[in-house]
Amino acid sequence: MATAVLETADARDKTDLSRRYAARWFAARRGEAPAIEIGSAAPPLRPARPPKPELLDPRDVPRRRPGSPEGRKALLHAVAHIELNAVDLHWDIIARFGGRVKMPIGFFDDWVKSADEESKHFQLVSACLETMGSHYGDLAAHAGMWRAAEDTAEDIMGRLAVVPMVLEARGLDVTPGLIEVFRKAGDDAARQAVEALEVIYAEEVHHVAYGSKWFHFLCGRADIDPKDEFHRLVKTYFHGALKPPFNEEKRAEAGLPPDFYWPLSETGSVN
Repeated sequence: MATAVLETADARDKTDLSRRYAARWFAARRGEAPAIEIGSAAPPLRPARPPKPELLDPRDVPRRRPGSPEGRKALLHAVAHIELNAVDLHWDIIARFGGRVKMPIGFFDDWVKSADEESKHFQLVSACLETMGSHYGDLAAHAGMWRAAEDTAEDIMGRLAVVPMVLEARGLDVTPGLIEVFRKAGDDAARQAVEALEVIYAEEVHHVAYGSKWFHFLCGRADIDPKDEFHRLVKTYFHGALKPPFNEEKRAEAGLPPDFYWPLSETGSVN
């Protein structure tokens, strides 16, 4: 099921399939459908993608002023691109590691739920783009979004450290500012975007928390210090320093204490 999502190219088809599989998984977990066995899979190193958007080096993606309608459209397009990648990231951790690393059933519950929510987020943002006369694929996008998945394809702890605990935690830092950009715009399309972003902001906390929970679980099972291991893995797999300001309240809510991320920031260092 996870691999089927990864191999689906069209963004709407991918997110629809993701939501159907999530519903089937949770129906089985409630005993309302036949149980689904945890098997093994050979997921693609890179998920299938639609022909558009054109994927560019981050330095080549055009920058637009967020105060303009075109700038707000570009912001939403970037959010849609992040959310679509997140759908694949959450199914990929199941497909890539589910048959190789013995994990409790709750691990699968958490990432299926996360994939379902990211699919919903993509569809919410796509609806906002359509209200603005645009669609996903209308603009160029960041080509480096999948790099963290490729770098950590053989390391489940590295994946947990870098994807939910660094990249998704960054979303907690920047989303309040995005909400304010659209709130200031004040038109109907902007109000729709505010509602979508508020849903994303509330639910992304859980995704970061799942990463922290399972990272700590694996550290406990291996009897290693979580903070030291997090620092080592981020230095190994993440390219660059973490950028403040940090949303310390939401990070704490997600199980990320400041001594995990501040030493890795531009103003701190880990020797």
